Amino acid sequence: KAKMSQVKQVGLLAAGCQPWNKDVCAASGDRFAYCATLAIYIYQLDHRYNEFKLRAIMSEHKKTITAISWCPHNPDMFASASADSLVIIWNVTEQKVVAKLDNTKGIPASLSWCWNAGDAVAFVSHRGPLYIWTISGPDSGVTVHREAHSFLSDISLFRWHPKKKGKVVFGHTDGSLSIFQPGSKQQKHVLRPESLEGTDEEDPVTALEWDPLSTDYLLVANLHNGIRLVDSESLSCVTTFNFPSAAASVQCLAWVPSAPGMFITGDSQVGVLRIWNVSRTTPIDNFKLKKTGFHGLHVLSSPPKKKSCSSQYPTKNHHTSSTSEAVPPPTLSQNQAFSLPPGHAVCCFMDGGVGLYDMGAKKWDFLRDLGHVETIFDCKFKPDNHDLLATASFDGTIKVWDINTLTAVYTSPGNEGVIYSLSWAPGDLNCIAGATSRNGAFIWDVPKGKIITRFSEHGKNGIFCIAWSHKDSKRIATCSSDGFCIIRTIDGKILHKYKHPAAVFGCDWSQNNKDMIATGCEDKNVRVYYLATSSDQPLKVFTGHTAKVFHVRWSPLREGILCSGSDDGTVRIWDYTQDACINVLSGHTAPVRGLLWNPEIPYLLISGSWDYTIRVWDTRDGTCLDTVYDHGADVYGLTCHPSRPFTMASCSRDSTVRLWSLTPLISPLQICILADRCWDEIISNTDRAVESGAPPLLCGKVSRDIKQEVEKLTKNPQGKKLRWFSECFS
Repeated sequence: KAKMSQVKQVGLLAAGCQPWNKDVCAASGDRFAYCATLAIYIYQLDHRYNEFKLRAIMSEHKKTITAISWCPHNPDMFASASADSLVIIWNVTEQKVVAKLDNTKGIPASLSWCWNAGDAVAFVSHRGPLYIWTISGPDSGVTVHREAHSFLSDISLFRWHPKKKGKVVFGHTDGSLSIFQPGSKQQKHVLRPESLEGTDEEDPVTALEWDPLSTDYLLVANLHNGIRLVDSESLSCVTTFNFPSAAASVQCLAWVPSAPGMFITGDSQVGVLRIWNVSRTTPIDNFKLKKTGFHGLHVLSSPPKKKSCSSQYPTKNHHTSSTSEAVPPPTLSQNQAFSLPPGHAVCCFMDGGVGLYDMGAKKWDFLRDLGHVETIFDCKFKPDNHDLLATASFDGTIKVWDINTLTAVYTSPGNEGVIYSLSWAPGDLNCIAGATSRNGAFIWDVPKGKIITRFSEHGKNGIFCIAWSHKDSKRIATCSSDGFCIIRTIDGKILHKYKHPAAVFGCDWSQNNKDMIATGCEDKNVRVYYLATSSDQPLKVFTGHTAKVFHVRWSPLREGILCSGSDDGTVRIWDYTQDACINVLSGHTAPVRGLLWNPEIPYLLISGSWDYTIRVWDTRDGTCLDTVYDHGADVYGLTCHPSRPFTMASCSRDSTVRLWSLTPLISPLQICILADRCWDEIISNTDRAVESGAPPLLCGKVSRDIKQEVEKLTKNPQGKKLRWFSECFS
């Protein structure tokens, strides 16, 4: 048997940035990071091409990531915290966990490396206290900050001073600040905006950044009261900045390192980026970058040019500030353009969009729009437009992607709760059926952007799988935690209600018999039902799994053959005609979720698991041909490209969709095609193809169509044959 080479990753759809927590975007040198709900994305400048590229996806957290922070003195060290009271220290270059701290006594709402303190990370829950975790050395362990506790208002975020050792400021939801520094009197709940004094109104601090050129000055943004430059020593307001519109509210801000005295802000309601100079109380410029509001901002230094920027400025005296260093901008007439500082702003938006904006050139270097920010449970290619791939997510949306540009072209209206499963309508109906955790099932008209039908027969019970029959486009099946698999017409008429003894997780229509459907149940069994009878009892019940069965899949090429994946970590192959289990595929070390038969090679099966892997199986003898480790978390959905049968997609809890090529697994076939061997060595019937030891042979519709077209040709059949198979294998 030819040695099988690796399945190759050929594309990746990255997630968006989560909008739930504050410190979910960070930058260091030529890298920046943002996080979806469960995964952290690291981008790095590729100096050869002068562009930023995705370098790493880190997804060890099992619950929502609440904050991330880059180590200021070691760019390889990175910290993250999550809602299960966990803090992780990473080595970014190696993408490895260096240390873990469990049970942080409260959820860490904000997290930051301690400046000037070696390997120490501080974190705080909403009410404090501030904990300091020294990761290594003789003093390793967790200590409580002597003064930073017993706050009267929740903490929004905190910032260590980058130069003054031990100085730290907290921003609170009531709009006040608390400032602590060694040897000085603690200042709790000070510098509240004047308009709030004497009231119980809340106006949370949304952003807080120390002036990079001062020991005492601090930029503060309150959601409604705007931005102030305050003096942390005299506890006075130095400057209050004014907005063009009273409706504007600030969500985030960042200093521009390459231009002393300059900073940028992002509005919370609309994606307006404003450029400011501390010597002026009004913005120098405003850009509307997106319709949705900002969530986070960081400024990177520009990609290095021949001349270094840093040499333009003399060494700073630590007792000056941005106000004394700032060069007043020229007086502007309305039509005059102001030269913006060089630099790239990492922009995160409330809809999950992430982009890198070149402020000098006033253009996006890239903008990843509409990405999912949560686990992706299902993915399916559109049957009649093979460039479109739909994904269903925990974030309550279905998105449709163009796989050539790797961009989202449609997104469902949202607010559906968790969407566990999706199914395209057959043919060119341009609709998707979705199954949700609590809102029943629905049909979404993709081009119109509207939900056109809802199904509520399962009540508030979760629907784990939805399947639109591709042999009879009027029928849709759903299966639910209520123990029912319901078959209905698309206008809602119930045809069958198949009662199971426990929750039903998966269902699949036979591709050879339009009236046959299989289900996977929590009671560890696989059932097959025949719709052409009025009986609500299964025709067959397959037993053998030792834990719940999740998905089931009929073979598209071998009549009566189906597979099932279980929480027992195995995949079982069943023969309906023999009433038997004909193989058990063992190798996964956790529950199996995704299942996919290859539509051309009848024995090739792909499975995805909670053990983070994808496995490719030869079901004739149960051999695992390849194991793919690239996903950093549970693998849920698998789907095959309809016209390129060796291209597949997978989706995962790491919030990515990945595209794979299986072509290396069938290299003997490619050699036969290149050598212009006879059709018998390329295309076969399934009986011959599944014989033990037989080389890979094509048995599906795509290859049969190619053969049919080639046989019609009179001129250059070999050239066309090569081209068409090349497209099939691409």
